[in-house]
Amino acid sequence: MSVGLLTLLFFGSLLFFLALGLPLAFVLGGVSVIFLYFTWGLNSFYMVASQMWGSMNSFTLVAIPLFVLMAMLLEKTGVAQALYRMMHLWWGGVRGGLAIGTVAICTIFAAMVGISGAAVVTMGTIALPAMLERGYNKQMAIGCISAGGGLGILIPPSVLMILYSLITGVSVGKLFAAGVVPGIMLAAMICAYIFIRCWLQPKMGPALPLAERGTWPEKFAALRAVLLPLLIVAMVLGSILFGLATPTEAAAVGVLGALISALVHRKLSWELVRDSCLRTFRLSGMIMWILFGAHAFSAAYQSMGAQSLIKGMMTGIPGGPWGTIVFIEFVLLLLGMVLDPVGIMLITLPVFLPIITALGFDPIWFGILFIINMEIGYQTPPFGFNLFYLKGIVPAGITMGDIYQSVTPYTLIMILGLILIMLFPALATWLPSLLVL
Repeated sequence: MSVGLLTLLFFGSLLFFLALGLPLAFVLGGVSVIFLYFTWGLNSFYMVASQMWGSMNSFTLVAIPLFVLMAMLLEKTGVAQALYRMMHLWWGGVRGGLAIGTVAICTIFAAMVGISGAAVVTMGTIALPAMLERGYNKQMAIGCISAGGGLGILIPPSVLMILYSLITGVSVGKLFAAGVVPGIMLAAMICAYIFIRCWLQPKMGPALPLAERGTWPEKFAALRAVLLPLLIVAMVLGSILFGLATPTEAAAVGVLGALISALVHRKLSWELVRDSCLRTFRLSGMIMWILFGAHAFSAAYQSMGAQSLIKGMMTGIPGGPWGTIVFIEFVLLLLGMVLDPVGIMLITLPVFLPIITALGFDPIWFGILFIINMEIGYQTPPFGFNLFYLKGIVPAGITMGDIYQSVTPYTLIMILGLILIMLFPALATWLPSLLVL
């Protein structure tokens, strides 16, 4: 059977079973094992076991459950409530100030936890009712939470960046450094959009009345809320960027910071630790099964020789290397609408990365483009995860249609940011070039 027909059957089977709603890990693993058996026989399974054993021996992999545990602890500690009160007092007097403050808090959360859902759920519970009560346009309020929460996978530490590093072999420390400038740039672009839109259309985000803006002593007292988050960020990111700790060691330090934060806010209890650990076990277990399925997929894909076929197809794309990059970005945007970001990463990277390196592009730069695509996928209809997180916590009068409409301008802003990083690669490569990691 030809490589082209095998490739068509292989990817067609994957899409068919995913469309039926079967779990990604078992679709990846099951279909791959069947194809491996019929192309290479029983001996091919040793290849899967060997690749999986190599991943399980990776010290970097330990960082994933640690960062997830840190996120689960911080979600319940009261850090977000204290931060929101501070933003409420300092930014409430500005048109759109509560929405801008919400994005700023999501950015701070992103620099602490490494996943998207924690900030979306937390700020959706705290900030959304406050904005709606004060006359904010519902789409403005919902959209800023989804967009701000998405920054959790771009601003380091990021669980998706760790997975990208495991799959591609690039330095996770340099990848973390590469996400800093793009993450801050996207957060600033979102805040600028909110400020300009609310300045031109005050009804979108009215300024708070004088009585709610607080006195100067209250404002300065509220600044204490920033100290603990900044300490955790300094402990985690600072230790990585200055070469004091590996990402895994920094993740353990972050868990310690989260426990200290819970103690300071008087939320530390056996129930908090138990529930956080159970949620961490569930999420980490799901990631590990997907990783196992991905290794089976990679082995099956290599055994069919389909990689040379895809490379040949890519060379026929008009526009040369940049045409290929644009095509890959378009494919990732489409996949982000229907698949889980972890699954997209594990399915597509074995295909796309050899092409990227063969064309002479920096895999760290491409990694940032990839993560931004996944960030867009988190809030893109119909299956963006952030949309469903929000649906579970919004008031009764808000429909799924409202949530879909709310993310449109923020998605366009992120696409603009993606284009800027494509045009000016130094935005992603400058900071890693200064580090010795």
